[in-house]
Amino acid sequence: MARTQSAPRRGVERTQDAVHNLRLKLLVFAGLCLLPLVGAVQMAWSGQSWLPLALYPAVSLVSLMLYWQDKHQARTGAWRTPEKVLHASELCGGWPGALLAQQLFRHKTRKVAYQVTFWGIVAVHQVFWVDHLLLGGRWLGGVLGAV
Repeated sequence: MARTQSAPRRGVERTQDAVHNLRLKLLVFAGLCLLPLVGAVQMAWSGQSWLPLALYPAVSLVSLMLYWQDKHQARTGAWRTPEKVLHASELCGGWPGALLAQQLFRHKTRKVAYQVTFWGIVAVHQVFWVDHLLLGGRWLGGVLGAV
């Protein structure tokens, strides 16, 4: 008797994996972006600086494009984008775009050392905004001023 079902195609599997836990991923993403968004809006509204409000989306787009390029280069066997370049873009405020790119392109999600550094960068941004919004920058200002 012949088999009537064929094996699932690779592209179909990737699509299903990409949407797995979509609501949870979107909720986590929104939660992580909340502090920087509120902090950047507050900075711009109070006249301190509009730079974070402009930089987060711009550098996030750059990060997303860097991830896309690196994924494309990985598939074609071309010269890869160094991880330090990806991390530098995340540190400059592009971590939201990098997080989106990791999920969209399924890129750099399994490399533990990379993920540890990435989440450390996200934590640095979160700590900065908590300090800025809740403590008026006194804690980090004191720590950095002592160095």
